[in-house]
Amino acid sequence: MRRKETVAMLLAGGQGSRLGVLTEKIAKPAVSFGGKYRMIDFSLSNCVNSGIDTVGVLIQYKPFLLNKYLGTGSAWGLDEEWGGVHILPPYATESGGDWYQGTADAIYHNIDFIDGYDPEYVLVLSGDHLYQMDYNLMLDYHKLMNADLTVAVKTVPMSEASRFGIMSTDEELRITRFTEKPKEPESDLASMGIYIFRWQTLRAALLRDQELAESEHDFGKNIIPALLAEGKRLFAYVFNDYWKDVGTIPSYYATQMELLEANPAFKIFERRMRIFSNLNEHAPGYVDAAGSVKDSLCCNGCEIYGTVRRSVLSPGVYVGRGAVVEDSVLLPNSSVGENATLRRTILNENAAVAPGESVGSGDEICVVGESGTMHVKE
Repeated sequence: MRRKETVAMLLAGGQGSRLGVLTEKIAKPAVSFGGKYRMIDFSLSNCVNSGIDTVGVLIQYKPFLLNKYLGTGSAWGLDEEWGGVHILPPYATESGGDWYQGTADAIYHNIDFIDGYDPEYVLVLSGDHLYQMDYNLMLDYHKLMNADLTVAVKTVPMSEASRFGIMSTDEELRITRFTEKPKEPESDLASMGIYIFRWQTLRAALLRDQELAESEHDFGKNIIPALLAEGKRLFAYVFNDYWKDVGTIPSYYATQMELLEANPAFKIFERRMRIFSNLNEHAPGYVDAAGSVKDSLCCNGCEIYGTVRRSVLSPGVYVGRGAVVEDSVLLPNSSVGENATLRRTILNENAAVAPGESVGSGDEICVVGESGTMHVKE
């Protein structure tokens, strides 16, 4: 039987409640970012750029848009007959059905899918982080250390360490302790939520974990500590390039604004590590003679009759005559009426600002959705 060396499992079922109205109707990995992209594009593109051609996408919360967006996987070149992208929702078994109970539980319920490719390694990813990474380098390190599990890590300020899974290591970077979101962190090495497992090691750990009634079936809280207790070889892989968890409104807004800098830290136009997207269905953008666009990202399908400054406009955005949009993020198919003003505002998908209305100002970020408006301090 043919086998894949590596299968990627991409966790994309998160609700992302901290993003408020942006995730009222869609999962966090489906949220628009950087104009033409959605958050899941970054992890998927990393897989493609790393030569990983078999990806299971685990979805559950409001999956319709994400399901439609991924389609056959052809936009990322993940539509081959043996491999490609596979959407894996929760499903009923002889013992019943329910949502995935934790990150490890999601993988457990798809053991048969992974077994079908008989991989040596399984790469576990999140679908809502912003970064560009060649997973081959991490895999080479995993093999070199003869590891059962390798965890990608970044150093973080100690003041922020309690937000992450934190680990201690010896001089060889072998993990000696792992604590999920500790109140008093002992280290500044934070998990990025990127794991490479030896598949047989992970498979056995998942089966054991399912037998524990008290387990939360979570990688950080249960699987990793259990492997440590068993004396398995766990190593940290230090990643020094750009990585952001844009799970809050302030971080989501600030990271988008960073894209407009002259030399942004995240290279959205990087050709070597190209970012792929399935948002290519719109006609070319149009800027009217009375319109003006400066220091902004504008995608296909935008119609601009007003003034746009230092903003990110997704596909299908409409800016009416006399309107002013500054320091804002406009998501797909949103619209700004004539003579309206937007400042420091995130306009959600399909949301509309009425003609003449003034939205956003001061030190708050204004988020406008179809169901209402929220204000978030940075």
